[in-house]
Amino acid sequence: MRVAIYSRVSTKDKGQEISNQVNQLRDFCLREGFVIVQEYADHDSGSKADRVEFQRMLRDAAAKKFDLVLFWALDRFTREGTLATLKYLEMLDNCGVRWRSLNEHWIDSAGPFRDVVISLLASLAKQERIRISERIKAGLARAASGGTRSGRPVGRPRVIFRRDLVIELREQGLSWGAIARKMGVSKSSLRRAYLRKLT
Repeated sequence: MRVAIYSRVSTKDKGQEISNQVNQLRDFCLREGFVIVQEYADHDSGSKADRVEFQRMLRDAAAKKFDLVLFWALDRFTREGTLATLKYLEMLDNCGVRWRSLNEHWIDSAGPFRDVVISLLASLAKQERIRISERIKAGLARAASGGTRSGRPVGRPRVIFRRDLVIELREQGLSWGAIARKMGVSKSSLRRAYLRKLT
């Protein structure tokens, strides 16, 4: 059995060392007679999909460089949520690569609880998709009421002032700067209003 071991600690995991996981994973492989062909270790948050070693492991799995991925615990494998977890495990399955958690014996693609684990993860993933969809719909509805996808008003707010007064003051010979100070409006807004009134 060609095995790849994956370990991860985050900077937030106070007092945890990657070697604690690695040593236990190596010892297990030694006892089981597994051959470790590759080791992957990330020092990053499990909620990030772009972990360098994790992505390298997935690429190597696709290339069939090992038969089993062994990780210390599921939360060391990923913390991206149930939907992402299911996707990764299915990806390994599709590559013909087994997966197993050292400390959670029921999380084993060759174990007796495999179907139960997959079924549970699939159900949780479905609920997660529904929640995501509901949040998106609620966000779009809220944004639409605000005028844009982000909920912010479209463009700059309309400046309210007497546009007819602009023409009167210009005809009196006042400069754009003088009119702007008098009306509390920018010169560019005044010019646009003036041109619209003339056309």
